[in-house]
Amino acid sequence: MLNIMEHKKIEYKVKYRNIKYPRLEFRTKILQLILPFGADPKEMISKHINWIEKKQKFIADCLKDAERKKIVRRTEDEFRNLVFKLSQKDSRKLKVKVNKIYFKKMRTKWASCSAKKNLTINTMMKFLPENLNEYIIYHELVHLIERNHNKRFWDLISKRFRNYKVLENSLFSYWFLLYSVK
Repeated sequence: MLNIMEHKKIEYKVKYRNIKYPRLEFRTKILQLILPFGADPKEMISKHINWIEKKQKFIADCLKDAERKKIVRRTEDEFRNLVFKLSQKDSRKLKVKVNKIYFKKMRTKWASCSAKKNLTINTMMKFLPENLNEYIIYHELVHLIERNHNKRFWDLISKRFRNYKVLENSLFSYWFLLYSVK
């Protein structure tokens, strides 16, 4: 633990790498600093203390919300059928074409969309409610229209999901529920 101010303690881990630019990441509750060799972790924490505190509060809120979440039980076949059904329906609505759909357990995201128009679906999505599966698939299909998370992208998302910010927060809560180290 590092005592930044007398009343604030921040637990963190440091990884030194041969990199040019440092970065901060949260792995559930633990702050991870990825720093170039010789960089001072205390300096990095002091510089970004407001961001760190904001993220800590967000994580605490998500962990509290995760306690109220229910895990959905689906078979592998039920899950795959749901994904195919939702992707077909939404690809027609958006007038986009998906090349292939792959399934695998992913460590950092719910799904991804490649430049080759392939969707990769995190198998942990099978534990999510159907509305969140629908949102994730729609989100990825919108990437076939707009690659980046820019204003145009979020405008397209909000045409179908006006409450997308609530859904995004719910996904974080489920992430912590399903991936938290016990």
